[in-house]
Amino acid sequence: MTKSQASRSGLDAGIVVGTALGLMDEQGADAVSIRSIATRLDVRMNTVLWHAKTKARLRELMADAIIAKASTADLPDDPGDRVRELAHRYRRALLRHRDGASIVAGTYAAEPATLGFADALVGALLADGRDEREAVWLCWTLVYFTLGLAQEEQAFPEPGDHRLPQAVTTGPYPALARVIAHFEPAAFDERFDFGLDLLLRRER
Repeated sequence: MTKSQASRSGLDAGIVVGTALGLMDEQGADAVSIRSIATRLDVRMNTVLWHAKTKARLRELMADAIIAKASTADLPDDPGDRVRELAHRYRRALLRHRDGASIVAGTYAAEPATLGFADALVGALLADGRDEREAVWLCWTLVYFTLGLAQEEQAFPEPGDHRLPQAVTTGPYPALARVIAHFEPAAFDERFDFGLDLLLRRER
């Protein structure tokens, strides 16, 4: 396919990525493929590949589109509050799409939205008095924590699934059995804020 042919198809990378995200929201990440996108758009697979190149590249573009929803505008003036607000916006962006956290966690997207968000978060950490290495490493830690918790939340069993408490209370796990009440309900919002408090706590 030539550039002019791709142009005449009426598609661009944004449409391809938007279609991929729509398929993911409907059917999950495993349902997204070059073929499924082409079928949804009623075009040839080569037309999709012109914009996405490979499935790995498609996932990078999807990840960046997900992170683009984490706005870096209108942030609090206080640097510490700014860090927390960015972390909350990042989490909301991940949860906005079914399997969103898995897509972002499974890519290494050096793309504009991803880099822009990282720049804003590192900038807030620097303004909060962190040294350069701490700002970078704490940025990574906040991102990994948020991704991990969001992945757990998106994969959490439906209400009424009691496999975890049954496995714990009937097995040789005395410490877990003692605290099992704190595993359910999930309390993801509270757990997220608890984790942020620990990660951002300063030594006295």
